[in-house]
Amino acid sequence: MKHRKLYFNLLVLTLINSLFLSSCQDKSGGGGINFFSLEDDKAFGAQVAAEIASDPATYPILDSTLYPEAYGYLYAIRDSILSSGNVVHKSDFTWQVKIIKDDDVLNAFCTPGGYIYVYTGIIKYLDSEDQFAGVMGHEIAHADERHSTTALTQQYGLDVLLSILLGDNKGTLVQIAQNLINLKYSRSNESESDMRSVEYLYPTAYDARGAARFFEKIQESGGSSGPAFLSTHPNPENRVEAIYAHWHGLGGKTGQQYISRYTEFKNSLP
Repeated sequence: MKHRKLYFNLLVLTLINSLFLSSCQDKSGGGGINFFSLEDDKAFGAQVAAEIASDPATYPILDSTLYPEAYGYLYAIRDSILSSGNVVHKSDFTWQVKIIKDDDVLNAFCTPGGYIYVYTGIIKYLDSEDQFAGVMGHEIAHADERHSTTALTQQYGLDVLLSILLGDNKGTLVQIAQNLINLKYSRSNESESDMRSVEYLYPTAYDARGAARFFEKIQESGGSSGPAFLSTHPNPENRVEAIYAHWHGLGGKTGQQYISRYTEFKNSLP
């Protein structure tokens, strides 16, 4: 624990330097400074995951022993993404997947360190496996690019997050776990995750435009039914265009959507 305290003191001192670096950050609200190491991301994510697991009233997670086929299906999608060769921290993070039973929540999120949570609401909202893979790829990208700890540092401050790593500030940990569901990422972070989703899916059997098809569905519904994590800036129309452009730039290979087996998966859920 002593090395953690020393690390904390050293990092607090570096905050002085951030005053000089802040003028170089993304003017759209992106960029930011991440003082966390990979080990800190993993430790912080594990604490958040433990907090979520301890609160089944807020996070009614489906038991994997009761729904082994559903979890096997999701882990197969995860494995396809991780095997693409484009996930930088494939071997560093846990990439654990959990299903939260709440049909009213159209959302998914990934903690630092790669704990992935998907609500039944968004699973049932989507129409095909490539759409879901696009969403999962987007969330994996936030952890892989370490956007979460950057955004949380900007929101809560470095000292608060490091106090949690040191085992203090239980109340704030609960708040952070709740806020991760709708954590506001910067414009550049969202765009980067969109592009990474395309790159993750492109080497797989999936159609790499899965996330774009999700945005198109949001547009068809008037943009009001989409979750905050994918319906914020830039707007869905611009994101669809950017995803298609990136897909074309990679070669424009058409992949599979897997509609029928995704429908079977949805029907297997409570």
